[in-house]
Amino acid sequence: MVIDTHIHPALFAPICEDQERFRRRCDAMNYHLMKPSDMALLRKQYALADIGRVVLLPEDCSVESGMVEISNDEIAKLVALDAQFYIGMAAVDPRRPDAVQELERAFAELGLAGLAVNTARLKMYPMDERLVPLYDLCRKYHKPIIFHAGFCLENNALAKYARPMEFEEVALRWPEVNLCLAHFGWPWVQETAALLLKYPNLYANTALMNFDGPYQLFAKVFKQDMGEYWLDHNLADKVMFGSDSPRIRPVRSKRGMDSVEMLPETREKIYWKNAMRFFGWEGQNK
Repeated sequence: MVIDTHIHPALFAPICEDQERFRRRCDAMNYHLMKPSDMALLRKQYALADIGRVVLLPEDCSVESGMVEISNDEIAKLVALDAQFYIGMAAVDPRRPDAVQELERAFAELGLAGLAVNTARLKMYPMDERLVPLYDLCRKYHKPIIFHAGFCLENNALAKYARPMEFEEVALRWPEVNLCLAHFGWPWVQETAALLLKYPNLYANTALMNFDGPYQLFAKVFKQDMGEYWLDHNLADKVMFGSDSPRIRPVRSKRGMDSVEMLPETREKIYWKNAMRFFGWEGQNK
């Protein structure tokens, strides 16, 4: 069984009924020549990759863009379709005057599983004082945070705000909060690996950019940019699978990871065990 920790549901049909909103979302998130996706077809695609649960990431950069790209209520609507399959994260633009109240509503009323933050889109460093109250709320509710880390393909995003080392103080100051650096912080892979080695609450996922394809890119990242045995010997407990759908189909990402040589127990951890620990679900059934 696989848990996909990184899916953007921008194209999920139930939240694409407003055509103008759909167009503006795709423009903001840099999804072009794409159409709304049928949910039954998506489930068949997930099944091909043995994906049994998926984490849905919202996005809120509304102070800049004028709209919430994927709202917490839209995420909750999707989770309600199958709460055993969909795991919904929350997002809130920290520049909103009601940011803390909105995140608390997402946790307390909507039951969302954690916070997603894209500092590259927000154009603020991870320790910006406007983000601190949101981290404190995650600590209060025992919720993890998934950060976009590294290069960002979305429009009006600057990677300097999401370089892995910029997240170190967050990991240090909120040790009770599990944090994930998405995309393995690419292209700063070794920075991400160093942080993973040091901080028990820090994780990364495999939602990497698709240059040549997952087979080639994963081999480059996990066997060349990193030492050949780093995954097995040092980072087996710190990496989670993530596809970055819809930029890349989950089945292609899964087959790319399948091609990376590693111990069977390491693969099992990456595909689902580490995500269970990240979300605090250890001891529960998969």
